[in-house]
Amino acid sequence: MLIVFFRAIILYFVIVISIRLMGKRQIGELQPAELVVTILMSNIATLPIEDINIPMIMGVVPIFTLVCLDVFISGMSMRSRKIRKLFSGTPKIIISDGKVDEGVMRSLRFTVDDLMASLRSAEVFDLKEVQLAVVETTGKISVYQRQSEKPCTPTDMGIKKEDRDPPRLIISDGEILYSELEAVGRDKKWLDGILRQEGCTKDTVLIMTCDEQAVYNIIKKERRK
Repeated sequence: MLIVFFRAIILYFVIVISIRLMGKRQIGELQPAELVVTILMSNIATLPIEDINIPMIMGVVPIFTLVCLDVFISGMSMRSRKIRKLFSGTPKIIISDGKVDEGVMRSLRFTVDDLMASLRSAEVFDLKEVQLAVVETTGKISVYQRQSEKPCTPTDMGIKKEDRDPPRLIISDGEILYSELEAVGRDKKWLDGILRQEGCTKDTVLIMTCDEQAVYNIIKKERRK
């Protein structure tokens, strides 16, 4: 039983490292080749855990082989459009000028329910609002609304607004993120002054954000009873 425990821990770290090498992506953003590698890795990892007679190396080597293959294919895809098209496919226009292309729906095995569900996930509930919709290589649909249906912006109303970066997280659960603090043009001395002014310390702060204009927001930790 102890052997199975340690094997599971080792393979857990092997899988985590492998996924990190493949790059940060959510399951829904995986390309077909990446999804295949992920499924194969999970299946391979279970074999040495379930059968202690199988050497650990028989699980580790295939996993890293698949990761190296995926990294190699990703590198080649970045260099060649043909290879990228072969392994990842190409985006397909499924709605153009408000008209649904049934041929594209059949080729992608898209049902009407699939199409409507994807539009709703893009906060579009009426086909009349859609000017263009593209099925990406990940299967997600990108929607471009008609100009008459888009929300009114300050530019449309002739209002000029200054572009600013959003606030950055500078304290996370009592830990100061110095790189973020520097990014907003502030230093530790300024931060200490703000914390004294608010009557708290970094250890009692759950979240603190700040922008380049020194506008900050502090959320303190709840006191435990």
